[in-house]
Amino acid sequence: MKNLTHFLITLALVAVAARGGDQKLPIVQQKALDENSILFVPQGYDAKNNPSFAFEKPLKTVGPVPKNWKLVPHFSSHGTSTKVVLDVPFQASLYGTGEVTGSLLRNGKEITLWNTDNSTYGTAHGRRLYQSHPWVLGVRLDGSAFGIIFDTTWKAHLKTTSQQIIFTSEGPAFRVVILEGKTPQALVRKLADLTGKIPLPPKWAIGFQQCRYSYYPDSKVREIADQYRARHLPCDVIWLDIHFMDGYRDFTFDPERFPDPKATNDYLHKHGFHSVWIVDPAIKIDPNYFVYQQGSNLFSNENFKVGSSVAGLKTAWVLTKNGQPFQGEVWPGKSVFPDYTMPEVRHWWSGLYHNFLAQGIDGVWNDMNEPSVFTGPHLTMPEDNWHRGGGGLPAGIHRMYHNVYGMLMASATRAGILHERPDKRPFLLSRSNYLGGQRYATTWTGDNSSGMHYLKMSIPMGLNLGLSGSPFNGVDLGGYAGKENSDLFGKWIVLAAFFPFSRAHTAVYNPPREPWVFGPKIENVTRTSLERRYRMLPYLYTLFYKASQHGDPIMQPVFFADPKNLLLRSEDQAFLLGQDLLVVPRWASLPRLPGGIWRNVSLLPGKQEEEDGYQPRIKIRGGAIVPLGRVIQNANEESLKPLTLLVCLNEKGEASGTLYEDAGEGFGYKTGGYALTHYHAIRKGKTVTVTMEKREGSRFISDRPVHVQLVVNGPDVEATGLESQGIVLKLNKRWF
Repeated sequence: MKNLTHFLITLALVAVAARGGDQKLPIVQQKALDENSILFVPQGYDAKNNPSFAFEKPLKTVGPVPKNWKLVPHFSSHGTSTKVVLDVPFQASLYGTGEVTGSLLRNGKEITLWNTDNSTYGTAHGRRLYQSHPWVLGVRLDGSAFGIIFDTTWKAHLKTTSQQIIFTSEGPAFRVVILEGKTPQALVRKLADLTGKIPLPPKWAIGFQQCRYSYYPDSKVREIADQYRARHLPCDVIWLDIHFMDGYRDFTFDPERFPDPKATNDYLHKHGFHSVWIVDPAIKIDPNYFVYQQGSNLFSNENFKVGSSVAGLKTAWVLTKNGQPFQGEVWPGKSVFPDYTMPEVRHWWSGLYHNFLAQGIDGVWNDMNEPSVFTGPHLTMPEDNWHRGGGGLPAGIHRMYHNVYGMLMASATRAGILHERPDKRPFLLSRSNYLGGQRYATTWTGDNSSGMHYLKMSIPMGLNLGLSGSPFNGVDLGGYAGKENSDLFGKWIVLAAFFPFSRAHTAVYNPPREPWVFGPKIENVTRTSLERRYRMLPYLYTLFYKASQHGDPIMQPVFFADPKNLLLRSEDQAFLLGQDLLVVPRWASLPRLPGGIWRNVSLLPGKQEEEDGYQPRIKIRGGAIVPLGRVIQNANEESLKPLTLLVCLNEKGEASGTLYEDAGEGFGYKTGGYALTHYHAIRKGKTVTVTMEKREGSRFISDRPVHVQLVVNGPDVEATGLESQGIVLKLNKRWF
């Protein structure tokens, strides 16, 4: 059956290629998903040759295209390729396109969508990285926005010019969805409605995290944890890379380096840390290795029924074009790779986490899942390898499934974690992913380097990931590769306060890069940065809640503050954290900042280290109330006793804000176990009245002190000192 299907698909592609030349593909269906989302289907589209992964749910049309709809794609084919061209509205600014290097503004850019293990983003592999997001967001001159989703997983090329968006897939005809929004914020929310929103992470996952490739043996892990606590450097997570494994075999532990992983995790938990351990897709070919044994005889196991997807072959592995398990070199040596397109394989893979998580492991890191193959073409497996599919996914060549290999692995991993711990929120990091993959995993931008070029580029990378539906993202703080010095590390580590995913990481061949190795000055710089982050934890957690509910980016481009201001469109040094805080790095050169009221604010009043020459300037928006906690050492500690409210009035003398609270773990918030408090402030004459307007949710909040800090022109004014400036502060209703 497999060989016949493979033959028929190949025959069809050859027949198309024989026709030659560009051939227009007429649109055979154009219908509304809603008034702001239109589905376009060209002639020749067949879901069996183009399975859809981006959308959270199957698309359902509701009616005809609105009469005033203007954006219509043009489809054509050339041999085995399919091209879509969309004419860009006059002088529109383009963004998104997922995980990409370069500037925030994506006009005049070209990228290849083919997930690649591209260390330090080298030119040897062209303009492609670890993830693919076939998506472009555009903002017109009037601030309204549009977006286009190219619904195909096949290897592709995306080019933007001043007049067109051109997407060319190395596969058959595919669907396109075009979105409209009154603002770019509304458009990103519309994208999230279709492709899914991030699950609310456990609270500890938004704390600071320390990683190295690798920390070993287990005594080194305990030493790193002890140093953080002894030096009062806030931190929540220690990461374990591949050196904990027995010969780089997944789900195993080196008997000498980590003889008792549970004891290691117990020690971390006792000291307020969580742990994340790595799992790669490459399975060592070793007849004595239990994962290889199980995967090689998967369907002879009585727990699995042989179905059409397995086509009589017992193994779980991706096959060559000749029908044999593909073998490639990775860290374990000669390896095979699970075929995650098969539901039986995903189910089996999920089950492997049972004994693994029983060691007290808190989170999982899926790496090398592009998939990376050291001996393969372009560091991956051949494009004509074979996947057997099943459960609604068609059998097909690797060129069709390559870009979603990591996404499928992440979905199986998340399912396994949830099965083992149904009462806890999973935390999963994946290097490879695809549009919509935020439903399963957090992401980071892979193996960067330490130079200032990479530091500056990390901001637009994070911003465009957020504009592509992936708000929970970060970067290897300090740089994975490259040389480091104390000044450069200081410039990197101050950004730890502001990336949604905040993790320091470096390669095994680098000298140690923990903050204290650079001397007391940089250790203090680091402490200030981390204390800033932990003071902002109530605000950050509220932003994560909004992202999980609406799809809002956490890091936001400055033009979000005023989408009609063309001067802000290309600003990618400064950025917004949520809509209420503006972050301006010290190294930013002539940054373009939004107009209106933006006042300087100190997160650590009285702490002179904020003037150390490294910390970014922070400004608060006029009209905002920002909740802050106290400085804590990890997210398990109570941070809201006292609660501090930063209040910055707008031109009308008003401000508002929200604070989200829940248990920080589990799923009780889904059934009302949360508190979402809405605050409002108004000035009348010399009196500023701050009110708790309402509180949603059933979570009980015990009495607690509340400090209000009114941010005014000049030095910030604490609530206790307002009377000296002729301002009287009133607190209405209960404050707890």
